[in-house]
Amino acid sequence: MALPSRDKYTVIIADDHEIVRSGLRAALQTPGLVEENGLDIVAETKNGFETLAAVKQHRPDLLMLDLTMPQSGGAEVLTDVRRWSPDTKIVVYSSVETPGILSVLIDSGVDGMFAKGGATQILYDKLPLILRGGRYIAPECLALIEGQPGVVSLTAREQQALHMILSGRTTKEIAELQGISPRTAEKHRASLMSKLQVKSVAELMAKALKEGLIDR
Repeated sequence: MALPSRDKYTVIIADDHEIVRSGLRAALQTPGLVEENGLDIVAETKNGFETLAAVKQHRPDLLMLDLTMPQSGGAEVLTDVRRWSPDTKIVVYSSVETPGILSVLIDSGVDGMFAKGGATQILYDKLPLILRGGRYIAPECLALIEGQPGVVSLTAREQQALHMILSGRTTKEIAELQGISPRTAEKHRASLMSKLQVKSVAELMAKALKEGLIDR
């Protein structure tokens, strides 16, 4: 049975490298490569803040998300995109090889995950499936996670808080960014430190690196 199709699906491309954005734009817009009529690129962004603003404005069908953008990377952006535009399909792609981050994304329900070093034709072949509700995780990403059975598992919200703490955000700032009370943010911080069995930000940094929860 043929999958249902639409005139054009809308897409946001989020990557801090212009050459990557332009390459993806040219490919995704090409009729017949991914979709019969091509995809409609409604915005291109180069950092986490721009990406969230664009998602709120356009509510796209698909977000192509690089994991290592400045001002909130892909793992942090994913949680907020789910809140603001729950119907948006999220596809992440990166050269990141940290099992903890990849595990968080899979547990958070990311719709597609591709390695930047992988064959681009696989991306083009799998996007129609993802746009229609399917899911695809590249074997290279699964192999990294399966090869690290002892990886500490964090929720997407805990992963977001981890990055904020390590970037020097105060409890008040974290509360404002996550839309929660300072008291709740402090509880989340304490829970995170307890789960990773650390007592200081320096220890948190070391443990997060060791467990592959952040990228070097």
